[in-house]
Amino acid sequence: MSEERPKILVVDDEEGIRTQIYWALANDYDVSQAADYDSALHLAKEKKPDLVSLDIALTSLADDLSGLKLLQEMLLIDPYLKVIMVTGNEEKETALKSVNEGAYDYYQKPIDLEELKLIVKRAINLRRLELENLKLSKKLEKRQKFNDIIGSSKKMLEVFKLIEAVSKSDYSVLLTGESGTGKELAARAIHDLSNRKGKQFIAINCGAIPENLLESELFGHEKGAFTDAVSQKKGKFEYAHKGTLFLDEIGDLSFPLQVKLLRFLQDQKIERVGGKDLIDLDVRVIAATNADLARKVQEKAFREDLFYRLSVITIDMPPLRERGDDVVLLAKVFLERFAEENKKSGLTFTPGAIAQISEYKWPGNVRELENKIKRAVILAVDKKIKPSDLGFEASEKQEIQPLQKIREETESRHILNALHKNNWNISKTASALGTSRTTLYDLMEKYNIKKR
Repeated sequence: MSEERPKILVVDDEEGIRTQIYWALANDYDVSQAADYDSALHLAKEKKPDLVSLDIALTSLADDLSGLKLLQEMLLIDPYLKVIMVTGNEEKETALKSVNEGAYDYYQKPIDLEELKLIVKRAINLRRLELENLKLSKKLEKRQKFNDIIGSSKKMLEVFKLIEAVSKSDYSVLLTGESGTGKELAARAIHDLSNRKGKQFIAINCGAIPENLLESELFGHEKGAFTDAVSQKKGKFEYAHKGTLFLDEIGDLSFPLQVKLLRFLQDQKIERVGGKDLIDLDVRVIAATNADLARKVQEKAFREDLFYRLSVITIDMPPLRERGDDVVLLAKVFLERFAEENKKSGLTFTPGAIAQISEYKWPGNVRELENKIKRAVILAVDKKIKPSDLGFEASEKQEIQPLQKIREETESRHILNALHKNNWNISKTASALGTSRTTLYDLMEKYNIKKR
């Protein structure tokens, strides 16, 4: 909202009411008037008001609800617009419906001008705060955004530093981490920050394509190489020439394909399936896996030489449960994005929803969070996203535990963990806990801790 006087648009088919509201507000606000649907919509686009006083019925027809339709049109123009609906006593149910659909408030005729002034003042102040918060959020998001990756936790800041450093070279990079942690986003960030930016970034999931087709997908084939090879086909490597090839789920690559990939990494040449000629290429390879490749090497399920070739530089993408406040930051970013996509302005999380988002372990990581927020936005019936909208079973009103109980539960778990780590050796455990054997025995009796 600008530093000029706030703009108000009064929409009513009765000239007497428009004039009454105009003179009540004109000293403090820049007030415009409209008598019908079309002129109101035109002024909403041209004047960009901060608040609209809108009559539910803009004609004398008995079932006229044109004000409701106009409300929806205006909120599409400006989701943060404050709309106050004007209604007669017989239209109260419709007025309540309008609030559910995004109106700030409603008031009934005959108009109490002092009450109206108070409602307008509160609405204008709320809009100012919302726009200031929006501006602040965007500034904050910029500082917390690296390429298309969002995060401000210590672990993610370390990831950002590594991405920035490795992007300056052409070495292969191995991205590790659980499914849904953003490995492809990290690969794209490396590509976009490198001197290959503007060239092709080709991604392929090695675990999603049958083994008998994957070789042709990667390296291409010559006409007649196999039954269905009716023409020559280029593979992903050739399409990625001068750019970057991202090989997701590299741990699923078969041994024969591991050999062909290793050969390319050594001499930057490929050979199409059924072909005899070597093709020189300039491709940077970034690989990703959610498997433990080092263990696969020990189990003879992955070539050791290829593992070392790929992992010249390794970046581990941390799971969401280890990223602290990033989970709430991401949830709010997704909420804003999907609310805009679904034309549902003004959506916010309830405190209970924020608590559940913070406490949940997110086994599916960022991908799971994104899907839950998208689901909640689609299913939301009002402006508040509740735990149930996110698919959480927990109650909105969580029981608050006494501090003493929390302390005792924490102490009990800590003692039990210490006993396990010291193989139930009382002397060693007491020493590790910084207490005496007698005190440890007393605590074990207090919490009924017994070796099973």
